[in-house]
Amino acid sequence: MDHPALPPTTEDPALLLAHADTLHTPCGEGRMVWRRWGTGRPLVLLHGGSGSWTHWLRCIAPLAAAGRAVWVPDLPGFGDSARPPGGGDADAVAPVLHTGLQALFGATAVDVAAFSFGSLAAALMEAATPGAIARLVIVGAPALALERPLALRAWHHLEDEAARRAVHRHNLGVLMLHDPAGVSDAVVDLHAANMARDRMRTRRLVRTDAMARALRALRCPLDAIYGAHDALYAGHWDRLEALLRTVPALRGLHMVDGAGHWVQHEDPAAVLALLHRLLGDPQAGGSAGAGGSSAP
Repeated sequence: MDHPALPPTTEDPALLLAHADTLHTPCGEGRMVWRRWGTGRPLVLLHGGSGSWTHWLRCIAPLAAAGRAVWVPDLPGFGDSARPPGGGDADAVAPVLHTGLQALFGATAVDVAAFSFGSLAAALMEAATPGAIARLVIVGAPALALERPLALRAWHHLEDEAARRAVHRHNLGVLMLHDPAGVSDAVVDLHAANMARDRMRTRRLVRTDAMARALRALRCPLDAIYGAHDALYAGHWDRLEALLRTVPALRGLHMVDGAGHWVQHEDPAAVLALLHRLLGDPQAGGSAGAGGSSAP
């Protein structure tokens, strides 16, 4: 389907959807929903837990304007996609993701940038069935088997919408974003809509070494991006770097100053600059706010 030109910097969800091509691949008895913007070399973006395609909201239009065909699915069990058959965690998502990539791209390996839970699904998939991913960039990946005592609050029992929104606002500040000013009404809207469509709430693998084992088995080039204030790793950066030094495929660990866990939303310019450079795009330039890189 032909669409009018997408504004290169828009982050309006309705406008982005109006410019998207929507495709479907099998997911058990249902379907996995994919959205595509732009033309050119494919780049697949995978969202995090309790999320949807909107986890990459601020990156889609700039990547499409830079000459990429940007493919962003709702992972099985999230957003508009059906639950995966056979489980409620990343290990059930991985084979459905692989089936989708095969249906859309055949035997051609594609670049993937994956956030948080999505990076776990991508790593599990590529470790088990190598060859679908050409280059992988993991963002805020759950690489450490940590018990994280974050002060998150429950919201499902609340019937009052204002009370629910207050909890969502609190939780965004605790886990997702470093700067309180970033927790705007629009961000709360996105988060609340994603949380309401999360059918995978019993996820357990992020508390195990599954990600570390999958990363060590990868053959494709790998880079890791983290916000320097990611609440999941506060006090544990030395352990994370030590773990990544054991991953043969890793090319570099890249930190973004001033950002938290949802780093591509909090500082999209820095993450976009890193993606262009790490994935070999001609638009690669300066760090645009990136706090530096290290190669464990």
